[in-house]
Amino acid sequence: MDVSRTARADELAEVQRIEVASGAPFREIGMTRVADMPPLPLDALATGQRAGRLRVAVDAADRPIAFALVDLVDGAAHVQQLSVDPAYARRGIGRGLLDDVARWAAAERLPALTLTTFRSVPWNGPYYARCGFRELDASALTPGLVGLLVVEAALGLDPADRVAMRRTVG
Repeated sequence: MDVSRTARADELAEVQRIEVASGAPFREIGMTRVADMPPLPLDALATGQRAGRLRVAVDAADRPIAFALVDLVDGAAHVQQLSVDPAYARRGIGRGLLDDVARWAAAERLPALTLTTFRSVPWNGPYYARCGFRELDASALTPGLVGLLVVEAALGLDPADRVAMRRTVG
């Protein structure tokens, strides 16, 4: 990844476009419900942007091509959403954003990154494992992560295929 930075307020609609575009590969594997989910609301993106927790990777013209939205969950930097425009996939951009978020978390003295994702989707669980995340078993789940998994199940995501993962920072 060439450059990452905090998103600007005027880029929130573009961040939504990237999220919608990044859903297309889910359609190709029959996960149409995931592909058709609406993007994060503008107010949630604006909150993250104002707090410095909405990071974008940009192209040579300084246009966003990927983003990561980070929340704080149980004392860790939780990657709520990581999306790369499919036109820029498989170039290390997502990994670069994760590394950027890890540097931010270290500067904030947070011990780890966490996320929830699909266990069986190649560009989800297996990808994050290659990026240094490890799957958490039930005994290692924090209350906040349990709560996120419950909300995801209520949204219709298959709990048998959802997993929480953690990557130590530092």
